[in-house]
Amino acid sequence: MFENLVSLNDHSLPYPDTMHPIVVHFVIAMVLFAFLCDIIGYFTSNHRLFEVSWWNMFFATISIFIAIIFGQFEAGLAEPYNAVEPALNLHTFLGWSLSGILAALTAWRYVIRSRNPEKISVYYLAAGLLLTALVGIQVYFGDELVWVYGLHTVPVVEAMKEGLLQ
Repeated sequence: MFENLVSLNDHSLPYPDTMHPIVVHFVIAMVLFAFLCDIIGYFTSNHRLFEVSWWNMFFATISIFIAIIFGQFEAGLAEPYNAVEPALNLHTFLGWSLSGILAALTAWRYVIRSRNPEKISVYYLAAGLLLTALVGIQVYFGDELVWVYGLHTVPVVEAMKEGLLQ
């Protein structure tokens, strides 16, 4: 009765396709859009964009933890071979670091919003730029895991099953 609940497909997953990239793309988009709204709002004095930014940061903070849960689960199912482990470890470390950084910036953004929703600090914008750069680096490592090392792609999964990758 429970045989089908634990069987893995040809991507080495218990569900049709990887969920981590799907969820993490929402995080990426929300963080970048929040930063863009803050920059435009700062230079145009359009305080309504600060509200858009706040909500994007809020939902990005929740979503990054969901992305990490799926990422950890799928990384465990990938059975990474020796060549991929350094990139996967760095991607994992940076993902957990980004979750803390994003949560801290969202908390800071909440304080700014609570004190004066029509103004934003240039220091917060600098931190947002740093966050944007870190997200870009994380995207690079995530792309490397899929497009260079082929995690959860059918040929790599088949090679792992046949013992061709160590």
